[in-house]
Amino acid sequence: MTARTHMPVGQEAIATKGWLNAHKYLLLRRASQLFFLVLFLLGPWFGIWIVQGTLAGSLTLGVLPLTDPFVFLQSLIAGHWPELTAAIGAAIVLVAYALIGGRVYCSWVCPINPVTDGAHWLHRKLGLQKGWQPKRGTRLWIMVTVLIVSGLTGTIAWELVNPITMLHRGLVFGMGFVWAMVAAIFLFDVFVSRQGWCSHVCPVGAFYGLIGSKAMLRVSAANRTACDDCMDCYAVCPENHVISPALKGKGSDTPLILSPDCTNCGRCIDVCAEDVFKFTHRFDALTVAPPESTAAPQPRASRPF
Repeated sequence: MTARTHMPVGQEAIATKGWLNAHKYLLLRRASQLFFLVLFLLGPWFGIWIVQGTLAGSLTLGVLPLTDPFVFLQSLIAGHWPELTAAIGAAIVLVAYALIGGRVYCSWVCPINPVTDGAHWLHRKLGLQKGWQPKRGTRLWIMVTVLIVSGLTGTIAWELVNPITMLHRGLVFGMGFVWAMVAAIFLFDVFVSRQGWCSHVCPVGAFYGLIGSKAMLRVSAANRTACDDCMDCYAVCPENHVISPALKGKGSDTPLILSPDCTNCGRCIDVCAEDVFKFTHRFDALTVAPPESTAAPQPRASRPF
């Protein structure tokens, strides 16, 4: 580690690249989340019905159906065969996130993400300890439990408590109790478990992670030889265990972050002053040669699958 390890996170990137470039993907994510939220609210609020429904199931311009495949799966297990349009909508969403990365939903679409990001910022600002950290498989067990409960009760179980759907309905019909749920998630991440909700609890994230396990869109530590161990990427990453295999790999180790836990949020790219990371595809296993080497970058021997 260098002395820069103790600088405020992202400060060196701001000094090197400028504030805008050091927050580029964060700003794009916020714009994306706001865009999708506004699309759903234009109808109820202003009578402009571009999209009808919620993130659980919607119809765009009266033509394009989109269905959350996790909701669709719960419906099937509960014994309710959805209409053909719902099945088509689920297939469209399934294919899209299978190609671009399932947890892109978590960082670029989900309206709860700004809440948990804010909690993470405050947690770090207050200098709090990591707190209770459930095992990473916990959200998978919760996902399986939700499916079992759906089958036993004949309901779409998670939608009864899903904070994403509840927030959307709250914005339309009045927040009321929804404020309490949003506040509970925020306080849980600040004082109980750092990044606990998205990283350890939410079954929706677990499901989308499985969908995108072989996705095309990937982050690569292609310039990992330039890493100065400032640790800023670890500080901002919501799933920082995914970084080490790509960043610290040697020889034939791929520089691609292949873990399905990666949300493709791009914050590691933002805060890295050395431009170690970049967005690419899962077949791009090239690395930048060390400065003292004149050899051209060579493809890695390992297959990124």
